[in-house]
Amino acid sequence: MATKLWKVLTRKRVDREEGIEGRNKLARVLGLFDLTALGVGATLGLGVYVLAGSVAKNNAGPAVCISFLIAAIASALAGMCYAEFASRVPKAESAYVYSYVTIGEFIAFVIGWNLVLEYVIATASVARGLSNYVDSLLDNSMRNYFISVMPMEVSFLSQYPDFFAFGVIILLVALLCLGARESSYLNMGFTAINLATVLVVVIAGSIKANPGNWNIPEKDIPIESKNAGMGGFMPFGISGVMIGAAKCFYGFVGFDAVASTGEEAKNPQRTIPLAIVISLSIIFAAYFSVSSVLTMMWPYYDQDSEAPLPYAFQQVGWPAIMWVVNIGAVSALCTNLLGSMFPLPRILYAMASDGMIYKLFAKVNSKTRTPIFGTIVSGILIGLMTLLFNLEQLIDMMSIGTLLAYTIVAICVLILRYQTSSHNNTKVMSDSTMAENDLSTFDYVKRIFNINSQKITSDFSSNVASWGVVVFALSVFFFGFILNYMKFDTDTLSVFGSVSLIVLMVIIVLSVIIISRQPVDPIKIAFKVPLVPFAPCCSISINLFLMLQLDIFTWVRFVVWMIIGFCIYFFYGIHHSLQGQRDKITEDSRPNGLTYHK
Repeated sequence: MATKLWKVLTRKRVDREEGIEGRNKLARVLGLFDLTALGVGATLGLGVYVLAGSVAKNNAGPAVCISFLIAAIASALAGMCYAEFASRVPKAESAYVYSYVTIGEFIAFVIGWNLVLEYVIATASVARGLSNYVDSLLDNSMRNYFISVMPMEVSFLSQYPDFFAFGVIILLVALLCLGARESSYLNMGFTAINLATVLVVVIAGSIKANPGNWNIPEKDIPIESKNAGMGGFMPFGISGVMIGAAKCFYGFVGFDAVASTGEEAKNPQRTIPLAIVISLSIIFAAYFSVSSVLTMMWPYYDQDSEAPLPYAFQQVGWPAIMWVVNIGAVSALCTNLLGSMFPLPRILYAMASDGMIYKLFAKVNSKTRTPIFGTIVSGILIGLMTLLFNLEQLIDMMSIGTLLAYTIVAICVLILRYQTSSHNNTKVMSDSTMAENDLSTFDYVKRIFNINSQKITSDFSSNVASWGVVVFALSVFFFGFILNYMKFDTDTLSVFGSVSLIVLMVIIVLSVIIISRQPVDPIKIAFKVPLVPFAPCCSISINLFLMLQLDIFTWVRFVVWMIIGFCIYFFYGIHHSLQGQRDKITEDSRPNGLTYHK
């Protein structure tokens, strides 16, 4: 029974041309410019208008630009992994299909379910943020009115139902139902306004910049400015820069929206990787430039954490630029909304096409060629979230699914690079027939480390690489857990903790060496992650460390969400899986129930 269940959970999807609704496939209308605009629009928003000032004031000081650089490197590693998968599997499922093809059905469902959570929370939080921003321009009149009319006095809910944010979501649903091309036009318009605003901020801020604000001595910091650090470029030290980088990382979340457009992109093997790289470059340039001029314009300790740019321009005597920033902020949040919600119905469409969730989500409208049912249901769910939760609660719920998806994608890159391809069947068969039980321990270790420099992949080398990745990921997780949560307050704990960290570090290094020694699959694709296995391993490490920074309430909410998903999978998806049905037909068609092996 356990063996049969394991076989079901690890069954891999065999790629196909058509899903359940193959005759109504999504329209390929998005070019490189459309995809780049989608990536920039989905990502470039609150990071510019809120995050830069907040991190500068509370964590990194003027070195916030370095925090954005570190976060950009981390995001680029994840982006390269996404780009390689987009070259291999140009479908609409993003990380969901990557893990389905590589690891198995159950992990694919977990990733898909987490992507649904990511996009739902991301869209709801941006909608609520847009409402808060517009309300601040109206002197909080909406907030005061709804609190007086419909107060919600529940500690874990919002103070009031935000009907403005709900209305924005309903309008967005209508626009997305019109089609990918129409919504892409709107996205490009808002993105152009957003980028123009960033350009105005950088130019105007450079004129008012004072390099002396990057090197303010501690003695010149006003007494009333609490927790201002030690002054200078890094007032909170290297640790402050790293904490800031962890927060700035979330300013880059959203580029993976590009990877979900595989069935609507023209020439996806080429355009999707290029769009990811270009969009990340534009986003980093914007964040680095804005954070630099912001901290030069006005001292870091006196930044406004909620609206730093309007505040800074008001302080330097340029209120006209403040209003330009306000308009740009509204446009940026609108593009964030579109970019956050655009992939959601497509993830649902992909999972429903595979039978993982209810088939209604795979329905594609014959006229607009969009998954209308999935879009409407997504909009209703997001709208309810905006009514019930405030911005801070929504943001706290968003991070874990994104980081888990990034981690699985990096793992999939490693597994695919070292897997046995069909063109190696001859070598695989000869390799598998070796009398491995007769090998000495020394010979076995030689094979694990590939001392003979075998160049062709085999079952043995593929298994060694796969297990090496598993050991590496688990070791990194436990290393980060001990480093973050273990208190070395006694001699015994100090010795135990230090020895544990050293042992885990040795295992991490050895596992990377073992993985790197295995032969690589020579498949030719449009884009490959460079420096494999080191780049994906760095991505896995960064993502796991960031996941361990999340508080216990985030993990509790994550567990609740996953329990709901497991109920759907085990009571519906596992029985209606399209790949499972195909496997059953194949098995039943074999004479006398024989099983054939390669």
